[in-house]
Amino acid sequence: MVVSVIHNWGMKQRVLIIEHEADAGLGFFAGWLAEAGLSYDVVRPYLGEKLPTLPPADPTSGRPASADFVSGGPTAGDLTSDGPASADLASGVPAAGDPVEAQAPVGGDGPARPDGVIVLGGAAAAWDDTGYPWLPATRDLIRRSVEARVPTLGICLGAQLMTLACGGKVERGAAGLEVGLGEISLLPAASDDPLFRALPRAVRAVQYHQDAMTALPPDAVPLATGTMYPNQAYRLGDRAWAVQFHPEATPEIFASWTASTTQEIAATGADPRALDADVLAARDELTKTWHLLADAFTKIVKAGRNPTGT
Repeated sequence: MVVSVIHNWGMKQRVLIIEHEADAGLGFFAGWLAEAGLSYDVVRPYLGEKLPTLPPADPTSGRPASADFVSGGPTAGDLTSDGPASADLASGVPAAGDPVEAQAPVGGDGPARPDGVIVLGGAAAAWDDTGYPWLPATRDLIRRSVEARVPTLGICLGAQLMTLACGGKVERGAAGLEVGLGEISLLPAASDDPLFRALPRAVRAVQYHQDAMTALPPDAVPLATGTMYPNQAYRLGDRAWAVQFHPEATPEIFASWTASTTQEIAATGADPRALDADVLAARDELTKTWHLLADAFTKIVKAGRNPTGT
């Protein structure tokens, strides 16, 4: 099967999606972005697709003037598994090994700057530049997006990459693998945060990681905490967010992760099938909760530079 990646660089506002592996895709967010009227462009550097690089922010606009493309990571066949791997998985397409047919941009002479950026999860450790050669370029893209005030959301590995890119610290988690339906407690700063203020003070989310953000970037605002790992979400500046959990994960996606990592989960003393059942039973709750966050993010993307009108 040939999978076509269509870059919709026309009149619609668009979100750039960085996908690190075939099983680490948008999940719920695919429908939520479309529902909000946003187009999105998925770049898959693990298949050799080129990562965009954002120039420094335009000091008069707070946004990058354009986006140029530079060489990304190796093809899927060039990857090895000898680097340290974190248990940070999500779902997406295409299936591993499917060829990708890149299509020409729609409208205009070339790529335009993204209106938003979402960096997804994956099996990489955020520091493993040898095993995943596109990670330095990804961290640079995140750093420039934050500096340019492009609305940016890092999910799990994406959050860890944001942390490293902006001066924080990520390490193998001392508490081990955090997997399943986890309790998240919002911190006081969440009450007036554009993404988190509509959420209940205590929420549940899908977890699947064993690396941890152990020191947040300077000036980061902590927004949520958890029992196993305290740094579950933060805001950086006024347009960038990092979440350690997986708001995009559907029950079906989660079940695919547990099916491929049964031994790792069993080593924690947990029953993978019981974890699957818990997430499935919480489908409506998860959809209601994290749709609120996704909706807030899409509104910020659509509002442009000044979401509050200031």
